[in-house]
Amino acid sequence: MLRVASVPASHVYVRHLSDPSVADMSVADVARLADPVPTDGRKVPGGWWPPLMLEPGWVNENHDRFDVFHIHFGFDAVDADALTAVMQELKAHAKPLVCTIHDLRNPHQRDPEPHILRQDLLVAAADALITLTPGAAQEIRRRWDRDAHVLPHPHVLDRARLEAPRPATDTFAVGVHLKSIRANMDPLPILEALTETVSGLPAAELVVNIHDEVFVPDNHWYAPHIGEAIRSFGQHEHVRIVEHPYFCEDELWDYLSSLAVSVLPYRFGTHSGWLEACYDLGTAVVAPSCGFYAQQRPCREFTFTEDVFDAGSLHTAVERAYSDWLGGIPAPRATWRQRHRERAMLAEAHRGVYEQVLR
Repeated sequence: MLRVASVPASHVYVRHLSDPSVADMSVADVARLADPVPTDGRKVPGGWWPPLMLEPGWVNENHDRFDVFHIHFGFDAVDADALTAVMQELKAHAKPLVCTIHDLRNPHQRDPEPHILRQDLLVAAADALITLTPGAAQEIRRRWDRDAHVLPHPHVLDRARLEAPRPATDTFAVGVHLKSIRANMDPLPILEALTETVSGLPAAELVVNIHDEVFVPDNHWYAPHIGEAIRSFGQHEHVRIVEHPYFCEDELWDYLSSLAVSVLPYRFGTHSGWLEACYDLGTAVVAPSCGFYAQQRPCREFTFTEDVFDAGSLHTAVERAYSDWLGGIPAPRATWRQRHRERAMLAEAHRGVYEQVLR
């Protein structure tokens, strides 16, 4: 059995890299170490933040427990010197490093330089690279002259949700989920364009969700000016503004299932777990042209980058989704059989990468 220290192990992406046909993990080809639990309770739901495996000293103390070290997420919580120390510890104990490049640009940071610096360190130290799309692999080759294995994102939802029928509705709901307005989101031009577009579509509604912490003083995400600007769109009869705390998973999947279309308001980014969840549920996605969303799963695309916004392309993408909805044409949706087969492939492919770097 190959023992892998995955950073983090409890993230849904990593959990769904295992073969779903193997129920007993004691006989699995690959076993992943559980995320270390912070002693002071510093963690987000899921338990993997900050990633203690990336603290200097952890590899030295635990190197006999794993064969391969695999980094996915969380290295943005570690400064460059600490990350360098971790790479040195891996080298000292002859432990190979695999790195999956999910985000060529960190969606939580307006300044790209800190992320670039850390990725430079990781890519230089990595024995193998993985990414999700051919476009990302091409960009990795351009930046670092390295080849990356291209392996798709696994399913996000469980089988019951994947196979559940979509709720019946007479409303064409176009959703923009702003969460707490992270760095790569630029909602106001998107909402202005969608308000106009949706006003011309019978039985259509624009649903704008935002976390209530945006309006709470002393909260890290407090942003009253943009919050009030978003609230102002609620004056339109066909626009509904919904303020709420973080959804639990069931609330999130129910919300996504209620939408005909989810519009991603990102000025920059690379790949999206949100897009995968929509694909699992059969909710159409209109994605920006930045990043490689259109290579990741079937979706419509509009022109939206840090420098350019073409409102006409967004209008066209939503109108085409509306035409499909009127015609009873369902959005692309994964089946459990497809996801099961894909996940088995991913498990085998990752095992192959681990065996390769161990050789």
